[in-house]
Amino acid sequence: MTGPSVWVDGVLLGAEVARVSPFDHGLLVGDGVFETLRVYDGVPFAWRRHTERLEHSAAGLGLRGPDRATLRSAADAVLAANGLEDARLRITVTGGPAPLGSERGEAGPTVIVAASEARAFPPSERVVTVPWPRNERGATAGLKTISYAENVRALAYAHGHDASEALFLNTVGDVCEATGSNIFAVVEGALHTPPAESGCLLGVTRALVLELCEDLEIEAIVRSLPPETLERADEAFLTSSTREVQAVSHLDSVAFAAAPGPVTRRLAEAFRALVTRNPDP
Repeated sequence: MTGPSVWVDGVLLGAEVARVSPFDHGLLVGDGVFETLRVYDGVPFAWRRHTERLEHSAAGLGLRGPDRATLRSAADAVLAANGLEDARLRITVTGGPAPLGSERGEAGPTVIVAASEARAFPPSERVVTVPWPRNERGATAGLKTISYAENVRALAYAHGHDASEALFLNTVGDVCEATGSNIFAVVEGALHTPPAESGCLLGVTRALVLELCEDLEIEAIVRSLPPETLERADEAFLTSSTREVQAVSHLDSVAFAAAPGPVTRRLAEAFRALVTRNPDP
């Protein structure tokens, strides 16, 4: 094979020859789910948690993908074929080929496993709040679907406003999430982050950070987060599988005095230590 290799419906192929149907429901209507995992030393981190969430998202859309053992074999094959040790791994499950329209076809899902080199993120990011709300009551709230047009538009808005990540509020005006990450605020030493009811995706790194807070005896408060709480925070940070724990330097017109601040640094170091000692926490 030449170029990168991908796994499509049970077959390892060169990316230049890999194809999905032009009638695939994922392409036509965004019908599908996915997971992105960080790979360290050739091993996908937090595999169990990510595959559990993939299954949860798929069930939310009424999809059924391959079992975990098949996916793990596919992931290992893709990483080995591409010679990747420090990588970003993506698993995508779509509704498969279907008639033109919203109805699903009978062919079953399309499953793709792909990987690329891990991206290096800067120590901190500028974040801007976008004018479009997340619908915390929608059918896909809390599911990791491939319907990312809102995120694409929000990121373009952020880039046009001297920022590199975008923050969504929900329909009642509370903080929800960023385009590909969860957000935390530190107020007087206590950590605040939105709950599932806000409509946010419950990130794997978010959950691990909350568990680390227990170990480190950092107070963590999970409840509705008004924007004013972020504006008066001492620190703020983003979490995701690829970002890990990343400080926010500016939120709209607010510049945080410390980015990263002491709580952010402490949790970032604890997370890296977790990665080193336990690849599947």
